Amino acid sequence: MSEQEFREISKGFYIEPACETAFRNLGLTSIDAVFSFQGGKDLAKKNMAGFRSRLQFEIDKSPSSPTTVFLKRYNRPPVMTQLKNWLSHRARISCGYADFYPAKELLAEGIGAPQTVAFGQDHGVLFERRSFVIMEEITDAESIERELPECFGADKTAGNLKLRRDFIAGLAAFVKKFHETGFRHRDLYFSHIFHGGNGQFHLIDLARAFKPALLAERYRKKDIAQLFYSAPGACFSRTDRLRFYRVYAGCPKLQGKDKDFIRKILNRANRMARHDVKHGRTVPFADSGP
Repeated sequence: MSEQEFREISKGFYIEPACETAFRNLGLTSIDAVFSFQGGKDLAKKNMAGFRSRLQFEIDKSPSSPTTVFLKRYNRPPVMTQLKNWLSHRARISCGYADFYPAKELLAEGIGAPQTVAFGQDHGVLFERRSFVIMEEITDAESIERELPECFGADKTAGNLKLRRDFIAGLAAFVKKFHETGFRHRDLYFSHIFHGGNGQFHLIDLARAFKPALLAERYRKKDIAQLFYSAPGACFSRTDRLRFYRVYAGCPKLQGKDKDFIRKILNRANRMARHDVKHGRTVPFADSGP
C-alpha cells in the first residue's frame, strides 16, 4: 500500500487532500475550529478522562454517499500523560499523533486499521497544548465483542464447525501478523477487533499501541491474555483456544516453551478475573452462557 499523504492547510492542521473540500464546507480548517466544533454525536463515556472528547459526524468525501468519521480531541493533557507517551514512543509526540501513526504504519503493512483523514497538534515551548485526530469509520464491519459470525450461535454441524475453525485461524493469523510488526496494542480485547463480511479483521483504538524497546515479550503476553480473557466462554472452548494458539505460534505440536507461555497467559487472565469479580464485573472467558 502506498504511503498516505497529508497537506498542512493551516498551522499544525494536516489533512488528506481528498477531504479538504468536505472539511472546508464544515468550517474545519484550523485547530481552533476543530476544538470549538460541536456538530455530530457526542461519544462521551463515564470513565473518559476530562482532557479527552470524542465526536461522530459525517463528511461529504464522495458525491455518492457521506463518510462517517470519528474525531478524538486531547485538550491540555496532563504532563505525566505526555511524559509517558514520550517514553513509550521514544519521541516527543502529541496524544493525537500517538493515535494516528500506529494506524498509518499498520495500514502500510497491510493490516486493517482506521484510515486517518486529518490530524493536528499545537505545542507550547515544551509540552502539548492540544491535539486531535479524525479517522474514518470501518465500514461493513463490527467488533467481535458485539457480533461474532453466525456459525458461533448455530448448531454444531460439520459445516458450522469448519466456519468456526476458519474464523479462529484467521483471527490468530491476524494477531500474529500484528505482533510481527513489533507493535503491542496494550488493549487487545474483543471490543477493539472488528470483523467484516469480507472476512477481514481490523484493529481500532490504537492510542496506546507502541513498539517497546524493552519488555516486548511482556507486552505480547499481556495482549494475548487480554484476548483470551475477552473471548466468551459460551462460544470458545478450551480446544478452540488451543487451536488459536497453535496457529498464532505456528506450532502443530506444543513444546515446553509453548506450555510455559500458555500457563503464564492463564495466570494473567485469572488475576484479571479476580480483580473484576471483586468489583462486581462479569468475566467473559468464564461465562458459559445460559
